[in-house]
Amino acid sequence: MTFLILFIVGLAVGVTTVLFGFGGGFVTVPIILLVDASRGDDAVRIAVATSALVMVVNAVIATISTRQKILNRLRGRRALFILLAIGGVAGAGAALFVPDAVARWGFVAYIGVTIVDLLLRPGFLSRRATDERSDGIVARALPDAFGIPVGAIASFLGVGGSVMTVPMMRRSGMEMSTATSLANPLTIAIAVPAMVVACAFGGGVASGAGLVGTVDVASALALLVGAVPVIVVLRRQPPRIPEAVHSWAYLVLLVVAAAAVGLTG
Repeated sequence: MTFLILFIVGLAVGVTTVLFGFGGGFVTVPIILLVDASRGDDAVRIAVATSALVMVVNAVIATISTRQKILNRLRGRRALFILLAIGGVAGAGAALFVPDAVARWGFVAYIGVTIVDLLLRPGFLSRRATDERSDGIVARALPDAFGIPVGAIASFLGVGGSVMTVPMMRRSGMEMSTATSLANPLTIAIAVPAMVVACAFGGGVASGAGLVGTVDVASALALLVGAVPVIVVLRRQPPRIPEAVHSWAYLVLLVVAAAAVGLTG
């Protein structure tokens, strides 16, 4: 039964990966918290680490399927990717040792602040006019200096990079479809080192059947079985969604994720 539930949730993870740039974090963390609730205080660490594995696979597949014209906007941003990775290592390392409540309620608090920010500050729910051909949009929205804090927060909470990078690019004038597509390669830079840290050093923090470090591999595979085919199909035939609907749906998903994690506490 658990596999079936995770498979069904994986379908939703595939949809969020393509439409919102969420490689799985916002959906994976709440569901793994429920699945591994019996592990007590280790459940949050396991959820965050498992989220990293799911995000890596999903974001890689989504990135491979993204048009080169879109990915070219990140050309020359090597420093940003390196700093995101450094932040990913720092955040994942910290997540291994903080108390359960810090990670759990940090997730809820951060998402809550993001929701309020998206509602009150202009530029996300309605895009300002800009030249979509300008590669400078990404550079303005995501300066290299943002790499470490973005990577650290994203890996510490298990949310991936999209919760910060998509609103930043959106406010610079980018369409939702473009911003969410670019969120996937940025998520890879954060999630890969985070996953390595969790697998290599998590064993000293949590142990149990099915764990590699703090990664629940069996649950991750069940999620991926559902998510990967959806990503492949939607990337081949991407749905056309009005900008307003797309941005509001992103916001609603944040609300659902924060509520789900809060209720599991």
